[in-house]
Amino acid sequence: MRFLNTLGLSPLSWSFRRLLCPVNSQELVLEVGSGGNPYFRANVLLDAYEETRERHWAPLIHDRPTVLGFVEQLPFRDKAFDFVIASHVLEHSPDPARFLAELQRVARAGYIEVPDALMERINPYRDHRLEITVRDGRLVIKKKGAWCVDEELVELYEHRVKRVLTQETMRRHPFDFHVRYYWEDKIEFEVLNPGVDAGWVPPVSGTRVGHKRNLRQKTSTLLMKGIRSIFSQRRRNKGINLIELLMCPVCKSTELSMDQEKVCCKSCAREFPVRNGIPDLSPPKTGTQG
Repeated sequence: MRFLNTLGLSPLSWSFRRLLCPVNSQELVLEVGSGGNPYFRANVLLDAYEETRERHWAPLIHDRPTVLGFVEQLPFRDKAFDFVIASHVLEHSPDPARFLAELQRVARAGYIEVPDALMERINPYRDHRLEITVRDGRLVIKKKGAWCVDEELVELYEHRVKRVLTQETMRRHPFDFHVRYYWEDKIEFEVLNPGVDAGWVPPVSGTRVGHKRNLRQKTSTLLMKGIRSIFSQRRRNKGINLIELLMCPVCKSTELSMDQEKVCCKSCAREFPVRNGIPDLSPPKTGTQG
């Protein structure tokens, strides 16, 4: 990637970043917020939803062991994984401190990728609750009290600059508009305004008509499926026994059983459904989650 950046090929280098994961072949990798485009090296996937507007209704990829749940209350045992990937998901969380604490609980190291705070300020997303940047090796996080923090700035940006920045500048310099943060043992971070409530309901941005794909998108989907098949640890992933990694998100017990229909906690007697082969270990809803 550095070589490509030196040659001025940052867009190509950006595409290749998904092929690189600083772990050996024996280490177990979790990806949270995996959505419709999981990293190839991830062995286990977690996402909050089977379908969601937050990823433009793109179908959930579950070509390896997959669990539904929230990062703020991960349904995995302590240090179950060697490495955890959180790519473009932290910014959706209303509780970043809890989110990051859970990553550290279940893994020994990891990688976090988010839009940089500058880009989030001028080009906000309706489902993004945080502005995040890096200073001196530390994540600096600011909770958003609403999806759009500075309406006047956004209007000025959209009136003249948006097309040039998103279609030209960002495409040539993607690394400068994103945070890429690797950590080991501990995530260094600071929440500047922990008292702000970022649990607001996102504004409606349109109703779902259906996730229709054109020929180019269908071709791209098939190509990505083939690439995942080549670079993923398919044989190993098929042999993973999820029940050995899971933990009840409510009572924290590891005494669980699973069949084709449900996961049962022997400690608190709660039952979690299994749909389409995917166990849903989302905790009981008590408010907005990220």
